[in-house]
This record gives sequence, C-alpha cells and structure tokens, in this order.
Amino acid sequence: QTLGQAVIEIEVLYDSLLMTMAVTQQYFGSTIHFVVLFSIIFSASPGVSSFHIPSSAVTGTSTSRSIQLFSSNPEITPPPPPKSDIPNPISLIVKSEQSDRQNDLMLGEDAGMYNFTNEKWGALGEAGWFTFFAAVATILTAVAVLWIYPPTGYGDDFVAFLENDIAHGNPHLVTLAFGIIFPIVHSGLASLRPLGEKIVGARFWRVIFAFPSLCLAYSWIVYFIAHAHDGVQFYDISQIGWVHGLAWITNFASFLFLYPSVYNLKEVAAVEKPKIHLWETGIIRITRHPQYVGQTMWSAAHLAMVGTSFTALTTALLVGHHAFACWNGDRRLEAEHGENFLKIKERTSIIPFQAILDGRQTLPKDYYKELIRAPFVLIAVGSIGAYFAHPYMQAGAALAKNTGLVSGGILDPLFLELN
Repeated sequence: QTLGQAVIEIEVLYDSLLMTMAVTQQYFGSTIHFVVLFSIIFSASPGVSSFHIPSSAVTGTSTSRSIQLFSSNPEITPPPPPKSDIPNPISLIVKSEQSDRQNDLMLGEDAGMYNFTNEKWGALGEAGWFTFFAAVATILTAVAVLWIYPPTGYGDDFVAFLENDIAHGNPHLVTLAFGIIFPIVHSGLASLRPLGEKIVGARFWRVIFAFPSLCLAYSWIVYFIAHAHDGVQFYDISQIGWVHGLAWITNFASFLFLYPSVYNLKEVAAVEKPKIHLWETGIIRITRHPQYVGQTMWSAAHLAMVGTSFTALTTALLVGHHAFACWNGDRRLEAEHGENFLKIKERTSIIPFQAILDGRQTLPKDYYKELIRAPFVLIAVGSIGAYFAHPYMQAGAALAKNTGLVSGGILDPLFLELN
C-alpha cells in the first residue's frame, strides 16, 4: 500500500482514538486506559502495524502531517456519555419518581413519595420539621414523666398491679393481660376515630390515641425483654450461626413491611392533619396489610432465637392482634373510601404475593422506583440501629425490673385533692 493510503488510515484511526480517549477519561479519569486502548486498537490493524515508512520517504509535508496527527484536534467533539435506563438511587431517594402506573386504577395514593426540596424547617407552629421535633419532644417528655420514670410516673404502678393483683407473680398471665389490654386501647381508639375527630378535631384526637398506646407499648416491650427467657424452654438454637443470620435477615425485612401511613411522620405527630389514606402502590402491591405480615415475620424471628413458652405466648398475642387489625382496617377503609377501597381490595391480598400470582395485581417494570424512596432508607437505618441497641435495651429492661415499684407519681397531689 502507498504512503498516502497509510496516512489516511492512521488519521481515521487517530480520530477514533481521540473520541475513545475523551469518553475513557470522562469515566475513568486516567490516560492509562487510553494507552491500553491505543495499543489494542493499533495492534488490531494489520495495515498499520505492518506498515514501515522508510526514512527517505519522509518529506516536509509528511513530517508536518505527522505533527498534525499527534496534536490535539479541536474540531472533534466527544460523544455524550451513554444514558442508563436505571436512574441514580441517590436521586430517587432525594426526589421520588413515579413508576409506570398505566395498569393501576388510579384511585389510591402513591405511597412514600418524597421530595427533599419541598421540605422546610418552618417556624414553631407551622407545618415544618421544627414543629415536628418540638411535638415529638413534648409527647415523649410527657410519656417519660407521667409513665416511665418511677418516682414521677405510673408505669411501674401499672405493671405491679398486673403482676401482684392480677397474675400473682406469673409472667405468662402478665403478658396475656398486656395482650388483651393493649389491643382494646389501641384498636378501640382507632375505631372511635371518626367520632373523636368530630368532637375534638383530628390533631388532638391523634394525641389522645398516641399517648396511652405509647405508654402501654413501652411497658409491654420492657416486660417482654426482661422475661423473654421465662417459662418452659422448648429449644435453644440461638448459638447456631445460620439460624442467627436467618433470624436477623427476617427481622430486618419485617420492618420494611410497615403500613405506608407510618411514612407520613408529620401526620403521625399531628403536625399535619391526620388522614385515613387509601394507598395503591409500594408495599401494598405485595400485601394489603403489611403491618400484619411484618409482625408475623418479627415474631417468627424472635421465637426462633428464644424458644420459651413466654416468648411463644407473647408473639402469638402480637400476631393475633394484627390479624384482627386486618379485618378492622378493611372495615375502616371501606367506611372512609367506599367503592374505591373495594376496587383496590379486589386487586390486592393479605397473603403476600397472592394477588400477583392470581393475576389480579401487576408489578410495573420499574417497580423499584416505588421501593427506593426516602422512607425505606430511614426504616432500614433505624432497624440496623435498633439491632446494635439491643444490649442497651436489655440493660434498660433489667434496670426497670430491678428498680421495682416506686409507689405514686407526680399527679398524686391532684388525686388527693380530688378525693
């Protein structure tokens, strides 16, 4: 081949390499990759690799041409980087994207939607995060003073009443009492919500609902931790590595099965007006009652690790309460949303994935967009934090158990005056 043909071939090859280098440097930030690519492509071209230019053939024109070949070419514009069909997960967390909902009824809300740019701290009294943290701090302080702290609270008096006057020292009967009282208070107040909101308003009713539920939940959890190993020991496989790993994974996954209304933290704290939402996306596609499924998973994981009669009874009571809540929740949603809920009910199931297997529910191709959202990240971080906090939970439960009863509380003078 002639010298001119070789030069043309080298020019085309060089132009291609410049474009390759631009893309490579953009992604890898190193010219080493370019050198490797140059070597591979150069050796792959027989016409170039076998061509030898004799020294006598090099002229001024060819020399200047060679200089031009190995200098930068400003006319070449590197191609844009390839676009991926999968968006950056961080961008999905900061700002949720809607999935393909062309097969949905569009009667319910999109669960867990979040946009960081819409969040504001706001002033105290406004529907912002400053008011949220102030409200949470206020209610938790009230729970601590009026219930948790023995010298001022009445939680120890309540547990002592159950232990001594009701159960006569039998921890099984104490947890059974908790398993009866807590559902009556928690589900009972939830069922009275329509009436209560008409009387005192949605926000104040949320406080009335939350305070006794938090107090009873705290006492039952502390009692469970302190007495989990009481009763008959059916088995002890907690030291088997794979059992512990499987229980950990199951427990972690159970917290991802939270009902989407829990994501609306400002409504939970009554900063925004609480609503009875009708959800159609997210975890609802898997199961219409994720709280029940999550509680069952949590109970199975803990029962696998602690095989005692006390733990078996407590977890059975928890699952039983959530099974009742499936019926009660459907009843309340139908009362609030009527025909719209019934249509969504037909496309969902309580048993996970049943509606999908039956063909009543279809997961969109980009279903991941409904799961990679800020609330799930917050739940995941909180679940991991709770796992590492287990030793502190056990220490706190032991402290509460050993402290025992400190009779009375901060409201005693008021009660005495009323008497």
